[in-house]
Amino acid sequence: MGRTSKDKRDVYYRLAKENGWRARSAFKLLQLDEEFQLFQGVTRAVDLCAAPGSWSQVLSQKIGGKESGRVVAVDLQTMAPLPGVLQIQGDITQLSTAKEIIQHFEGCPADLVLCDGAPDVTGLHDVDEYMQAQLLLAALNIVTHVLKPGGCFVAKIFRGRDVTLLYSQLRVFFSSVLCAKPRSSRNSSIEAFAICQGYDPPEGFMPDLTKPLLDHSYDPDFNQLDGPTRVIVPFVTCGDLSSYDSDRSYPLDLEDGSEYKYTPPTQPPISPPYQEACTLKKKGQLAKEIRPQDCPEKPKALICI
Repeated sequence: MGRTSKDKRDVYYRLAKENGWRARSAFKLLQLDEEFQLFQGVTRAVDLCAAPGSWSQVLSQKIGGKESGRVVAVDLQTMAPLPGVLQIQGDITQLSTAKEIIQHFEGCPADLVLCDGAPDVTGLHDVDEYMQAQLLLAALNIVTHVLKPGGCFVAKIFRGRDVTLLYSQLRVFFSSVLCAKPRSSRNSSIEAFAICQGYDPPEGFMPDLTKPLLDHSYDPDFNQLDGPTRVIVPFVTCGDLSSYDSDRSYPLDLEDGSEYKYTPPTQPPISPPYQEACTLKKKGQLAKEIRPQDCPEKPKALICI
């Protein structure tokens, strides 16, 4: 497979490289902002699960360039530096991370918190949806520590059969919850984004990172809410219909007349989890398939009569 094949199959991947974005997901945030004006009046923003940093890049340009703008990016992995962005290599489930975020904002809470994190998918949809839901709830938990009243929270979700349970949990803390699908997000993907506006925690609520917001003790039929208790979340599509279709393959020479020229990725991964496997493969030390003829013959058992 040639290096230009992905440029044909994924036009947003190609455009991200040509425009200097670290990943195609930058277009998702830009299209969400066009629809919901997420950055309006925002001076303090947090990007959770930030690596490789495309959403932090957008925040850097939209907010970090302001005189009073401050951006914090949090991830367990190391990330290449970005101008106007403070990076915290930490765990979003730890109170120390929340304290460090507030410390950078000089004791003030954030206006906007983003989370584009996702687990390493397994292909088992039920497992992937569950892991993504737990990641979102972990992000929501730290949001209750760092977001100001009336603030906004945007997070990736997988629209599975139990998504009503997530909507119900989010509605407890936010006056408005919408489900949005940017045009740069593939239609074949169950990925979408929860747009939570108007942070308003219940009276008497005390944030506590040691306790999950949603444990395993809930009623298994709770996701089948009906009647007045059912949460109906509007579904909104984002992006101009004249923009590129994320599920379509495009020729290398696009319709605008620009001549194709291969562009390498803006920022290669830093210490990716698969780096050790790549090194072993180059040295020929990666585990190989063992053929039966390569196995030594096992000694036959002695039978005493």
